[in-house]
Amino acid sequence: MEIENRKARHDYFIEETYECGIALVGTEIKSIRQGKVNLKDSYGIIKNNEVFLLNMFISPYKEASIYNVSETRTRKLLLKKKEIKKIKQDIEQKGLTLIPIKMYFKKDKIKVELGICRGKKNYDKRETIKQRDEKRELEKMQKYRY
Repeated sequence: MEIENRKARHDYFIEETYECGIALVGTEIKSIRQGKVNLKDSYGIIKNNEVFLLNMFISPYKEASIYNVSETRTRKLLLKKKEIKKIKQDIEQKGLTLIPIKMYFKKDKIKVELGICRGKKNYDKRETIKQRDEKRELEKMQKYRY
């Protein structure tokens, strides 16, 4: 199962991506398995040479009453020191943002694909929509040709 942040591809140019682990509590993992996650408004920060993910919404697990934690709590991302230094350097020099692009299972671990992104202007978004529509029209025409 894969949870994707569709808004990220619409609002940002993705320069580079990193696969990282995430520190979670057991009830959060059960909610993620049910697909009750929202990555839309979340973003990453670097504090004390550690990467954290803010505003990621994981709805509380229904069957675990007292063990649930806050839905939008700050969660730590697990990356190597070398990767964190490179990300920090890119963010400080180029003025880029850390955005989670998707969340998925790899074996039994939950991984987050973190993107170093540059924001799009309104005209860039319109251009993206235009290209997507043209591509869709071409596919439709090719489908009817055969």
